[in-house]
Amino acid sequence: MPQLIDLQSWPRRELFEFFSGMSNPFYSVTFRLDVTRLVRFAREQKISFYYALVYLAAEAVNSVESFRYALDGGRPVLLDRRAPSFTDLHPGAEVFHIVTLPLEETIQSFCAAARAKSAAQTALLDHEDSQDLIFFTCLPWVELTALTNERDFDPDDSVPRIAWGKYAEEQGRYSLHISMELNHRFVDGLHVGRFCEALTRLIESL
Repeated sequence: MPQLIDLQSWPRRELFEFFSGMSNPFYSVTFRLDVTRLVRFAREQKISFYYALVYLAAEAVNSVESFRYALDGGRPVLLDRRAPSFTDLHPGAEVFHIVTLPLEETIQSFCAAARAKSAAQTALLDHEDSQDLIFFTCLPWVELTALTNERDFDPDDSVPRIAWGKYAEEQGRYSLHISMELNHRFVDGLHVGRFCEALTRLIESL
């Protein structure tokens, strides 16, 4: 159950109220990430690099408290967990669908569940919109340097949007750019840095 935040004692109250007065409290940021270990791990385990990075990025999001802030009836709450919701192509097709499922215990079991659910899904969406998601997408055909997402504009939207493109190789190392769209009412640059550090640690620990 989401935990209701006590505004009177919340250290973020002043920042939350400051950015709540803005008609557009959203911002985007892009940074380079070394994914060498993940590329090799995915090949060794014969799992999808895309699903694996979705899993690790979702774990990193959930490890940083500020990414789990949301609004419930206009009041800020702290979510227990966020679940990944990601675009995926039908095999052999040019149209995509959006797959949503909870995080599994291991990266291998998540990748297997993601592959099975994506293959079985016939509709564009199989869930209702929820604030406890993370939206992921990937453009594996280009080296992504920035991206913005379509949205129904709602300043209460707390769902992080994370994207990347194809990875590039240079001198035996692989890297890609991670693009994020975030609500400044909840997440600051400091928290983006903590997310990047957490994601890097998760990759290097594989």
